[in-house]
Amino acid sequence: MPRPVALITGPTSGIGGGYARRYARDGYDLVLVARDVERLNGLAEELESMAGSIEILPADLAVADDRDKVAARLSQGVRVLVNNAGLGTSGDFWTAEPALLQRQLDVNVTAVMQLTRAALPAMLDAGAGTVVNIASVAGLLPGRGSTYSASKAWVISFTEGLANGLQGTGVGVHVVCPGYVRTEFHTRAGLDMAEVPSFMWLEVDDVVRESLADVAHGKVISIPGTQYKYLVATGRVVPRKLLRAFTKRYGSGSGRT
Repeated sequence: MPRPVALITGPTSGIGGGYARRYARDGYDLVLVARDVERLNGLAEELESMAGSIEILPADLAVADDRDKVAARLSQGVRVLVNNAGLGTSGDFWTAEPALLQRQLDVNVTAVMQLTRAALPAMLDAGAGTVVNIASVAGLLPGRGSTYSASKAWVISFTEGLANGLQGTGVGVHVVCPGYVRTEFHTRAGLDMAEVPSFMWLEVDDVVRESLADVAHGKVISIPGTQYKYLVATGRVVPRKLLRAFTKRYGSGSGRT
């Protein structure tokens, strides 16, 4: 029997690396998509003893031609697509370079839409498949930046709508909304996270484990971490004006796009 294939974007660090290791342990062949060829090769060497075959696909998802290349691979068929690659930036919206803002939206929104569209026909023909979109609790709470939060809100809304359309097909689509996770993400985005209390941080392996348990149970939206489940539930009943004020004070809601 052929092994199932999981294609993961942004697997060279953080949450994406956690999914790559988990799917390798679970017996999947992997297609790893990222910009950094050296780090891709390093990850492939690490996982070669667990995964059956590992395909390296260097691509910058902010570039249309590279997105087309990944989409072409997806059209050949995979069992799992993890849209993990994401881009955050620091600074205020009105001072950010327009090209950087567009790049952020191309990675966080356009790539998710295009790659999901490319993957679904083969999944539907097979009557089986899973799409896991990595969003953020920032997409569920107001005031945590501007374009990043908006892009993640789009991913959440997109996933919920698509999940309704896919009911009964054997194909599932899910969105994971983590809070602060100990990864390279904030450092690379230039964000100072020193004031975030320790109890708000999650570990990558916990996010992956909890989210895939939610996927197995058919949950469309997965919010890893008890503290974030409580925060989101509270946010649904607290007036948004108060929630924005809370986010500004405790959630690093300013100085970021």
